[in-house]
Order: sequence, then C-alpha cells, then structure tokens
Amino acid sequence: MTVRALTVPRLVPALLACAAGVVDACTYLALFGLFVAQVTGSFVIVGAQILELDPAALIRTLAIPAFFVAGGLTAFLVEVAGRSRNALAIALAVEIVLLGAFIAVGLIGAPFVRPDAPLAVATGTLGIAAMGMQSALVRLMLRSTPSTNVMTANTTQAAIDLAQLLAAARRARKNPDDVDAKAEQRQAYDRFAVLWPVLAGFLVGTMGGAVVFSAVGFWSPLISLVVVSGVMVWVLLAPPRD
Repeated sequence: MTVRALTVPRLVPALLACAAGVVDACTYLALFGLFVAQVTGSFVIVGAQILELDPAALIRTLAIPAFFVAGGLTAFLVEVAGRSRNALAIALAVEIVLLGAFIAVGLIGAPFVRPDAPLAVATGTLGIAAMGMQSALVRLMLRSTPSTNVMTANTTQAAIDLAQLLAAARRARKNPDDVDAKAEQRQAYDRFAVLWPVLAGFLVGTMGGAVVFSAVGFWSPLISLVVVSGVMVWVLLAPPRD
C-alpha cells in the first residue's frame, strides 16, 4: 500500500524546524558539541578516527545507525498505517515518545561529565532517533516540504531561488512582455516562499533553545515536545489535504 503525501500549511514545517533547532541547540551545549538534527558530522568523525581517537566518537558514531533505523522505522509505520492522516499522526506520536525519553534520560544524567558515559550516549541516541523520525516523516508525508532539520541543502536552494527570482524580475522589468521571465519569477518566488519559513524556524529554534538551556538546562527540549505535540493535535483535528 502506498500512502500519499499531504499538503500542509507553511507554518507546520516551520514549527517542526523550530523544534529541531531547539533539540540541536540543547545537545550541542549539553553533549559536547553533538548535533542530532543531522548526521553529516558523524560521518566525518568516523573517518577522522583513523588518525585520532576521541571520547566523543562513540555517540557520534552511533548517530549514523540510530538515524538510519529511525528513518526505516518511520517508513514501515507509514506503510502499515495505511491512511495518510493516520500515518502522519502515528509517526508524530512516535517522535513525541522519543523526545519524551530523550528529555527524561537527559534530566537524569545532566550535567554530563564525559561524552562516552552511558547516560550521555543514551540521551544523544534518543535525540538522534527523534530527529531521524522527523526527517523521514517530512520526506515521506509532507508534499513539497523541504527538510525541517538539515539546513545545508535548504540554504543552498534558498540562495539559488533568490538569485533566480532577482534575475527573472530584472528581465521582466526590462521587457514587460517577456512571459517566460514572469513565469520564472513566479516559480522562484513560490519556492523561496516555502523555504524561508523553515530556515527562519530552525534559526529561531536554535537561538531560543540556547537561551532557554542557559536558564533551565535540559528542561529546554520541552519546547520541542510541546511544539510537535501541537502539530500532532492539529493533524488529528484539522487533517491536511490529500
């Protein structure tokens, strides 16, 4: 059974990006520079271990299989759920459970003294799994939505779209009858309009998460838990359009 992707308001991916930003800021500050929203750095760490052993390498190495397994589990849940709304709600519910466990273990273990301590590894792995779930559910379930937790490709695409938008607008001003320029301008604008709220949401999340973490420590990811829970409630009460 193939579950169709859903169309959601632009606020939904922006909120999910904000939640991911909060979690990423928290783990960066609490877990020795660990980024859980993406695993690019983990591949670098694994490669660098050829030359230098790092106590923080264990948690970053585990990030790769944890993210992979979470993505696969999301795909399986989406397939089993059948209906699009149910699939999205279930995937969000599992992410909420993982976030709750991440916060609970983090509160028990914080402040962390060593990056390879069991509770530090468990906390980081749970955060990575939660973000892996989110990354997969967005890719599988939300139509025409950019990644809400990996900003590298989003930033590149936003720069391209903005440049194409300005170039097409310039051509349209010089030649008001240039239908192709106007069409390209409209398409670039539509793409940029989808991307910038996600970029802004992630940035707000990282900044807000850092400020809140400095005040209350590992309680700060509760913001993400509330945000993702709110998105799930919205899915159940006001389902996206197929």
